[in-house]
Amino acid sequence: MALSNPQYDALMRAYEQRQSDNEYTLRRHYDEIYSKIPQIKEIDDTISSLGVKQAKSLLRGDESALASFKDLREELTSRKRTLLLENHFPEDYLELHYTCTDCRDTGYLGTQKCHCLKRAIIELLYEQSNLKGILEQENFSNCSLDYYSANHIDPLTGRSSRESMLTALEVCHEFADTFSSHFQNILLYGDTGVGKTFLSHCIAKELLESSYSVIYFSASGLFDLLAKKTFSKNEENDEDIHLHICDCDLLIIDDLGSELSNAFTASQLFTVLNERILRKKSTIISTNLALEDIKSIYSERIFSRISSCYKMLRLTGDDIRIQKKLLNLGGTNDVTP
Repeated sequence: MALSNPQYDALMRAYEQRQSDNEYTLRRHYDEIYSKIPQIKEIDDTISSLGVKQAKSLLRGDESALASFKDLREELTSRKRTLLLENHFPEDYLELHYTCTDCRDTGYLGTQKCHCLKRAIIELLYEQSNLKGILEQENFSNCSLDYYSANHIDPLTGRSSRESMLTALEVCHEFADTFSSHFQNILLYGDTGVGKTFLSHCIAKELLESSYSVIYFSASGLFDLLAKKTFSKNEENDEDIHLHICDCDLLIIDDLGSELSNAFTASQLFTVLNERILRKKSTIISTNLALEDIKSIYSERIFSRISSCYKMLRLTGDDIRIQKKLLNLGGTNDVTP
């Protein structure tokens, strides 16, 4: 499941607090109304007294007592609403009010999560992902093939930029669509500015909307965090970092090779990738490095893990950011990749 136990518990505490706040507000309303409209307190006392009498009558076998009590209670309740309106209060002022009327602020409809809880989970996952905001623009719906030329041929594969992107899109769609049933990893590599990060964001958007946990890190940000984990004495912080990096449903490592590479980063990268493979937790890596560079900069065993456990998608073409600038100079305002 996407949420950790502490995250789920925190959401449930929020729902419990919401219920407590609702009840507190209702008690304040009753105190206010009893002070301003004493007749309503008299009505409530009468209803309570009648309820006790009705219960005793039922115990004695008087089955008609229930019907007569309901009729009288309905009449008294109607009188209460009239008094509230006459004194310029809403007629439902003495009723519990809920943020979500469907689940009554419990988060559940029977044993199923209410839509409000599902949305709260997604919002929490977005906050955790480091991607909130950017995915409104970078998703499959906004993907354009206009920037990928059929005439730009990759000398390594003999395929055009457009063909490579079409294949990558198909693989990324399949990755998202089958995420619950298939353990997969992806390496996106190739030229600068051809949509590698964009594709990882497209997948992230789909998975977050399905309540999977997705964590995005730039390579430099990830290794900075791992350095703090390694050298920090804060055990609680270490546990949180471990949870985020090793247990999230999808980890995205963007722009591998942009960090300051050394023995520490190589060791930490292997640990993260190997641990996630063992746990069958998916990872997406994007990099401008060639495959040979990954092997030489990091290690043979890291390259072995990637080549054996990752789908490798090579993207080529002209830098899309430069293309956009040139188009904008000509008056076009296209925001798609």
